[in-house]
Amino acid sequence: MSQDDAGIDLDTSLGYLLKEASSVLRAEMEKVLRPLGMTVTHYSCLELLAQRPGLSNSELARRAFVTRQSMNVLLQALERDGDVTRPAEAPVGKVLPTRLTPRGRRKLDKASAAVRAVEVRMLSGMAEAERSAAFRALRSMVDSLRDGGV
Repeated sequence: MSQDDAGIDLDTSLGYLLKEASSVLRAEMEKVLRPLGMTVTHYSCLELLAQRPGLSNSELARRAFVTRQSMNVLLQALERDGDVTRPAEAPVGKVLPTRLTPRGRRKLDKASAAVRAVEVRMLSGMAEAERSAAFRALRSMVDSLRDGGV
């Protein structure tokens, strides 16, 4: 089978390169979070709650790119460990708003510093203008795909 028959040349595919970058970034984040007793999803959940207190299980799952079931298991563990609180009963409907505890905030502060160091290292070979251009290009790609190309 020739390269033309393959359909996508992985050496020049932007989508493949984005997936590779995502995989390498995730692996490096996992490496710095593991000593803190966290995964990327655990960290993402705490970061989301710090920035948007009161998110529901469904909202957290969607924003952390995991299933509702996976997020529910994580939230139960975080609640058991004292990192988050949720009311026993939903104040409205079925939604149990989740909030960080002071303990969760302290753990997040350590994790954020570790993750920030990974991002700094990832961007270290780029000038500020290149970083801005990369951010704009990636944002445009995400928006184009989410909007269905319109």
